[in-house]
Amino acid sequence: MQNIFLQVNTTQMLIGLIVGVVALIVMVLFTRIHAFLALILAALITALIGGVPGANIPGMITGGFGGTLGSIGIIIGFGVIMGQIFEESGAAERMARTFIRLFGKGREGLALALTGFIVSIPIFCDSAFVILFPIAKSISQKTRKNLVYLAGALAIALGVTHTVVPPTPGPLFVADEFGVGLGTMILWGLLIAIPMTIAGIAYVAWVSKKLIIVPDEEGISRRLETNDTKGSHYDLKEEPTRELPGTFISFAPILIPILLIVLNQVITQLFTVSEGVRNVLAFIGNPVPAVAVGVLIAIYGLAWGVKRDALMKHMDRGIRSAGIILLVTGAGGALGNVIRATGVGDTIANQITRWGIPAILIPFLIATIIRFIQGSGTVALVTAASISAPILANTNVSPVFAALAAMVGGLFFSYFNDSYFHVVNRSIGISTSKEQLRFWSGATTAAWAVGIVVVVILNAILGGVVR
Repeated sequence: MQNIFLQVNTTQMLIGLIVGVVALIVMVLFTRIHAFLALILAALITALIGGVPGANIPGMITGGFGGTLGSIGIIIGFGVIMGQIFEESGAAERMARTFIRLFGKGREGLALALTGFIVSIPIFCDSAFVILFPIAKSISQKTRKNLVYLAGALAIALGVTHTVVPPTPGPLFVADEFGVGLGTMILWGLLIAIPMTIAGIAYVAWVSKKLIIVPDEEGISRRLETNDTKGSHYDLKEEPTRELPGTFISFAPILIPILLIVLNQVITQLFTVSEGVRNVLAFIGNPVPAVAVGVLIAIYGLAWGVKRDALMKHMDRGIRSAGIILLVTGAGGALGNVIRATGVGDTIANQITRWGIPAILIPFLIATIIRFIQGSGTVALVTAASISAPILANTNVSPVFAALAAMVGGLFFSYFNDSYFHVVNRSIGISTSKEQLRFWSGATTAAWAVGIVVVVILNAILGGVVR
């Protein structure tokens, strides 16, 4: 790779990068080309216009693609299988009911938010919302509480952790691209997700004062002028209509892998242990074995009542859905490798230093722009990390906070080009574009704004310590 760098003109390579990024945006926004193909073509355009010898370009792209999937592809595959089992087994619904019982009457919104906060770690927020929304609607119908607030609190919590907490594919790729350990990324992602979720819920609560929707006795969502909360107490004993798994086994596939990963890092960093213990911890705390344990718990704990053929069908469905995620993730790695291998990232980093632009804002701004243009948070995260990680590699910016900044940017202003925007608004019954934008676009932007403020503050205080 060093030989390639010596043969590349820096100015020409910068032009190639600019043209490649513009081409990527145009292809995703204005053509029928899929994000996977667009990323690969952007990498090719960047390298060709940048003056990279043609014989070296295929190796750079395949090397970046394979290197990325080699480190996180297995975890993504495990994650989608686990998520599929969660959907089919009713574990997500069990979590919601557990939190509602725990928090009690009057705190249903908080219970739904906490459910979403945890459930979206292994399950895509779109799917998780579809699974859990009937619970929010039923609570609203029986208590006359505003569905906008109940479902909004659920939706924003799902969206935040989906965007900033691995092992969902976007955050997982960002952590890998910036070289941040999975355990470290989970801890910091959860930490930053808390104020972001609170901000989003606070905004939803404010909007729901004037936007009031409550299902009638037939389950049809109706607009109300005032929120009448004199309905009967929601009795969970009436539900569910199907047998659900137990509470412990429902939480275990998520919590045990996280515990193993975090435990490895905490013990090895804070305590002196023997080489044998260190090796054991390094094995069970590695993301691949840890998440594999979670998958096995899900299969034998949650899917015990499912016939083998049906279980295989569910897992096959999850693996098929992982295909496009893996392709987009690997393509992002290919683009990042072109930028990294040619040395153009170092040139941009040096220029940014001379301009005085806070480097921590680079991944944030890229993710924000890409998110606004094409709607997908995952594509925004992959693109931002692919471009900015090589740029920031030789700066003094903490890779942890740079990764967090990229993730936060991926939540900006969800609107018409985001599928989750339509899932949330249509499910609740918000029909006019003005109200949809005011409600959901505003909620995601509130979480986004608070997120970057917190990241910048943390970076200013701990950026020299947390690496």
